Amino acid sequence: MRADARRNYEKLLTEARAAFAEHGTDASLEEVARRAGVGIGTLYRHFPTRHALLSEVFQGAVDELLTHARELADSANPCEALVTWLRAIITHAGEYRGLARALMSASGTTDSTPLSSCSNPMREAGTTLLARAQSAGTVRPDIPIRDLMQLTNAIALAAEQSPDDPELADRLLSLAVRGLQPRTDAQP
Repeated sequence: MRADARRNYEKLLTEARAAFAEHGTDASLEEVARRAGVGIGTLYRHFPTRHALLSEVFQGAVDELLTHARELADSANPCEALVTWLRAIITHAGEYRGLARALMSASGTTDSTPLSSCSNPMREAGTTLLARAQSAGTVRPDIPIRDLMQLTNAIALAAEQSPDDPELADRLLSLAVRGLQPRTDAQP
């Protein structure tokens, strides 16, 4: 990439982060380009779709979540490690209004879209944590990672829609964790 193209690319990412933080993931791409001092055509040359821009903006956070999953993979309490990681995903998704909805649409597909390229490594990292918890007998063996990721994004979306209830995400995650646990003979 030429130096001027690289500068435009970096300016677009910086302004997209700011616009998404301020206005959510539905922020105007024309406004992002204007704030970066480039035309909309330049934005689309670098990021042909909104999902491509979202993917690049959130790649740093995805990398952090993947590192966190690797750190948790050897935890003495696999179920707690899984829940800690899911909580981190919910926190990340809550940083930008609309991100949980975008992640839900990407995690439900195996398409090779830019946003699913973030979702796929997350699903793989989650599979490792989930498998350890299932092997330890602390999570039911019939829970697939795809459902767990959708549930996590749904919790983040519910919390986004209820900003007056800052404890909602934790309550919903606690409720979901109870549903993940193996049933005993005493449970219906």
